[in-house]
Amino acid sequence: MSGEKGAIMYRTGEKPGKGRYYCTNCGQEVILDDDTDTLPPCPKCQNTTYRKG
Repeated sequence: MSGEKGAIMYRTGEKPGKGRYYCTNCGQEVILDDDTDTLPPCPKCQNTTYRKG
């Protein structure tokens, strides 16, 4: 059984707040250090969905 079920997903263009976000495709970490920062496309694979770490 996967631990991903029910996980909140974040998308490129959203401003989910400070924290560490991980690409749902390749696992690349993106760190937002300000509440006004916008999630970019994944810098490694260009995926547009993340989970918070």
